[in-house]
Amino acid sequence: MADLAESRVLAFDVGGSHVAAAVCCGEDFRLGTVVSAPHPAAHTSEAFVDLLFGLGVKAGVCCDGAMGAMLAVPGPFDLKAGVSRMRHKLPYLYGFDLRQALAACFGWPPSEVRFLNDADAYLLGEVGAGAARGFHRAVGLTLGTGIGSAFAVEGRLVTGGPGVPSGGEIWNLPYQGGIVEDFVSARAIAGNYERRTGIKREVVDLAGAVSSDQAAVQAFQEFGQHLGEVIRTLLGGFHADVIVLGGGVSRSAQLFLPAIEAQLGDSPAQLRVSALKDEAALVGCGVAAFQSDDGPPDAGKSASVETSAA
Repeated sequence: MADLAESRVLAFDVGGSHVAAAVCCGEDFRLGTVVSAPHPAAHTSEAFVDLLFGLGVKAGVCCDGAMGAMLAVPGPFDLKAGVSRMRHKLPYLYGFDLRQALAACFGWPPSEVRFLNDADAYLLGEVGAGAARGFHRAVGLTLGTGIGSAFAVEGRLVTGGPGVPSGGEIWNLPYQGGIVEDFVSARAIAGNYERRTGIKREVVDLAGAVSSDQAAVQAFQEFGQHLGEVIRTLLGGFHADVIVLGGGVSRSAQLFLPAIEAQLGDSPAQLRVSALKDEAALVGCGVAAFQSDDGPPDAGKSASVETSAA
């Protein structure tokens, strides 16, 4: 890519229900106009590529001088090949060469279209311009339908080394007779409430009901207790300086932060809520694009980088 101070990259954040896009500046990771749209009604790969191209044009890529794109995508996704391996989400993209298709739309070489795991992108955004900026060792946890995780040392993603679970993933680690995601997710909060009351409610509704619904209060508190224990017991070996909480559930962090802090005790790690919120992954795409001078940032969820805890 061009000189950092003059560079732009088109960043995409592919979510479960919508896609956001913006042009990111390489000098300070500042975003231009952020545009978004729901997934296309026509569930085809062609319609999805058309959506991405349209968002890129609306974001100003044609007049802003951006060259190349970085996409934050959920897994499983072959980041090197640019091919989705998801069957449960966006199944119409399974096996589709998104890199080639998007590059053809914009008239770019395929090498200018790159991919990054969405949890990794979230943490890189916070490291580059958010709540984890200036910290040596950082963990990012995205709390939504499930739980995403990412680890960074000196601003670089790591997926191996002391205290880092395989691939940097914690959602499927054994925990209390199940796995972490059974206890730390929006699904877990809703399930906890349903067990207490027999009523199904969305997490956003529960957050709004805590002033008058003790079962909702208890569901969030128990969620925080489990998350605190996961951080303390499963992530303690990484010796993080900061742990950043993001994702939709983090918008209600005041309801469960005290329970996390009680579990962490006198841990030296700082616990912070995302500063960039919905823009974190877009900023992270810019960080990934401009911190790598030798090709795609394949350290993320598709490779292992050994680190020292020193």
